[in-house]
Amino acid sequence: MATNSKKSGRSEDTKMNSKSKKMSAKEKERRKRKKIVLFIVEIFILLIMVGVLYFVLKGEKVGKVELNADKLVINEEVKQREETTNMKGYRNIALFGVDSTTGALTKNTRSDTIMIASINLDTGNCKLVSVYRDTYLNLSNDTYNKCNSAYAKGGPEMAINMLNMNMDMNITDFITVGFAGLTDTIDALGGIMVDVDSAEIHHLNSYQFTMAEDLKRPYKEVTETGYQLLSGLQATAYCRIRYTAGDDFKRAERQREVLMAVADKAKTASPATLNQIANDVFSEIYTSLDLTEILELLGGISKYNIVDQAGFPYEQYRTTGTIGSKGSCVIPVDLKENVEWLHKFLFDEEYTVSSDVQSYSDKIKSDTASYIR
Repeated sequence: MATNSKKSGRSEDTKMNSKSKKMSAKEKERRKRKKIVLFIVEIFILLIMVGVLYFVLKGEKVGKVELNADKLVINEEVKQREETTNMKGYRNIALFGVDSTTGALTKNTRSDTIMIASINLDTGNCKLVSVYRDTYLNLSNDTYNKCNSAYAKGGPEMAINMLNMNMDMNITDFITVGFAGLTDTIDALGGIMVDVDSAEIHHLNSYQFTMAEDLKRPYKEVTETGYQLLSGLQATAYCRIRYTAGDDFKRAERQREVLMAVADKAKTASPATLNQIANDVFSEIYTSLDLTEILELLGGISKYNIVDQAGFPYEQYRTTGTIGSKGSCVIPVDLKENVEWLHKFLFDEEYTVSSDVQSYSDKIKSDTASYIR
């Protein structure tokens, strides 16, 4: 009996060991599959992280600059009034277009285009003001010259200070674009509709022929006048035309026209297209905004409307004259009156200029009085 008992025990042990081995094999297979799934998930997460890192790094290249807040000048009286004037409900951004085909966006190049975009944060309404590039102003270092030389001397920081000091503004953000960036943005949107007249067509083709060589882009002549679809290169060339009636005043108007056409076209683009444009063109612009902020602005583009546009100095308060060696300038006959008009136009308020603007106004009058006919 004992022998049979031992045999029975051995038989039970053998069955248990066999069952254990079978369960172990199944467990191993289950664990193996689990490891494979975890590995795939980890790879997927890694790819996402690499993608995020790519865009972060992309934003840290020449496209993004951290402005030194301590070096940005806002007139003291403007700081004190910010909570009591209509300006508090607006976001003001400086837009610069530089005459560069080589990608020189930081400085050492004059800003052909200087604009202020003022956005009403409650309504989304936006107003554009061109600051004529030859306007005789304080460059922010108590020297007076054509205002577009501020960007050439000190980049966007000095150009923003020039705008803030002369116009009692509180700008802290900017976007700078060169020929390549504007061309590629318009092309990515599929072109824009622009009305080309007979006085413009020759100059448009001349400018785009030159840019096509510099940018190594294909060139296609505009052969007809009228309202038509322009490519990026054609529209950028249209922005540059100045040798027609109206000279630089008309050129600034063309620049606003193109910007408004870009905004209108962007409203019809899909979020995916806008996202792609932001990523593709980011390396061709120079800005204080990071990629996330740009994407956020683009995400809400449907609520933004450009409701009005104008030029500074205002037509009634400006003249032109050759100021000695500084050449032909646009002269704000009375800077004070121009700044009062600007704040009324942008913020719909009766405004009293700061003592700083009053002193710059007096200086401009003193410098230019003998040159004004």
